Amino acid sequence: MLKKMLSALLAFWFMAAVAAVDVNKADQATLEGVKGIGPGLSTRLLDERKKSPYKDWDDLIGRVKGVGEGNAQRFSDAGLTVNGASYGAATKPTKMAAPTSSSKASAAGK
Repeated sequence: MLKKMLSALLAFWFMAAVAAVDVNKADQATLEGVKGIGPGLSTRLLDERKKSPYKDWDDLIGRVKGVGEGNAQRFSDAGLTVNGASYGAATKPTKMAAPTSSSKASAAGK
């Protein structure tokens, strides 16, 4: 039973790895194979890539019209990567936490 589960998991992982499309390496037809990317967006992606490869997801989002955080997540879920990286929480900027009442009190006492 365990052997079958491991085999299934390995097969799923292999299929996911094969399905990954790196935006810095893919041609137009491959990009259009990603769900949600059509001829217009694939052309914009390739035109921007000609200027310089994408550094990361934030770079891609900033340079390509029609790709925001929502679309980046959808494209990543469909297999698109930037330099092998999927879009995720690590690429989103973190917000600074608001000071707590105890830190406000200690700052006021200084």
